[in-house]
Amino acid sequence: MMPKVYIARPVPPEVEAFISKYCQYEKWNGPEPITRSQLLKEISDVEGLLITGEKIDDELLDHAPCLKTVSNISVGYNNFDLEAMKKRSIIGTNTPDVLNETVADLALALMLSTARRIPELDKLVKDGKWGKKGDEPLFGVDVHGKTLGIIGMGRIGESIARRCKFGFNMEVLYYNRRRKSEVEETLSTTYSSLEHLLRESDFVLLMVPYTPETRHLLGREQFALMKKSAIFINTSRGQTVDEKALIEALQNKEILAAGLDVFEQEPVSPDNPLLAMPNVVTLPHIGSATYQTRFDMAMLAAKNLVAAVSGREVSNVVPELKGLQSLNSEKSLTHRKY
Repeated sequence: MMPKVYIARPVPPEVEAFISKYCQYEKWNGPEPITRSQLLKEISDVEGLLITGEKIDDELLDHAPCLKTVSNISVGYNNFDLEAMKKRSIIGTNTPDVLNETVADLALALMLSTARRIPELDKLVKDGKWGKKGDEPLFGVDVHGKTLGIIGMGRIGESIARRCKFGFNMEVLYYNRRRKSEVEETLSTTYSSLEHLLRESDFVLLMVPYTPETRHLLGREQFALMKKSAIFINTSRGQTVDEKALIEALQNKEILAAGLDVFEQEPVSPDNPLLAMPNVVTLPHIGSATYQTRFDMAMLAAKNLVAAVSGREVSNVVPELKGLQSLNSEKSLTHRKY
């Protein structure tokens, strides 16, 4: 008998068809995202769960006594209560790497659109306010040849560094938990302290995962170190920044501008002061949002799910839960080929 799984969000037909070859499954068909209460009702007898960011904690796991694995359609997994999952030997997977280039594209788009004031000037033209008294009020700042500071040199950070170094001839500084000599050699980047990076960079790009250690990694002290001409870009998670401190830095002209794909509260409140600032480009958390990348993420998550409930080795178990794979496999009554 095939293992039973639950698909808690819409997925492409091809992804659903793949899962159907190896699993019994039920799925959420509602027009709105599944509610917490409905999700708890659906998982009493499932071995696997396919989600996008729903909180996995003691409450949910108490409603899912048969659960072996949770597959996140996301590279981030701060929705996992890792200790609760460890207690029950439940593995969690994510979808790294397939979104690297797409998120890097968006980071560059935010840099360019913020530096050259694209949304602001697009609105000016469409509102019929393009005058003929000179164009100096429309000036932006250059991107090419400037200094970029990347905070968090993971795979996405490397992709961004490559574009900026070889496409825009930028000097690239980076701050990371560990030094990456191979990246320095191949991309001619320079390892830096966080303080030095903030002082020297024309563009500061935040690309760290959200963890308790990175919460509010940038706050008043860090923004005060930055150049008054600096542009801040965040494509990581909103909680990595003290948003009140960012608002104050922009209001007080401590930094020039910001490009944001993420916010502390999402969806962002209409009253958030950032939305009223013409020097801030705001996006609705669309870092990986292209048809091809979202398809690839969903398919990878499905493969993670099928492998895990079949008792096979899974490539994308999150680091903190990797030691649970053998225990998880032993829980399976049969080992199914896939």
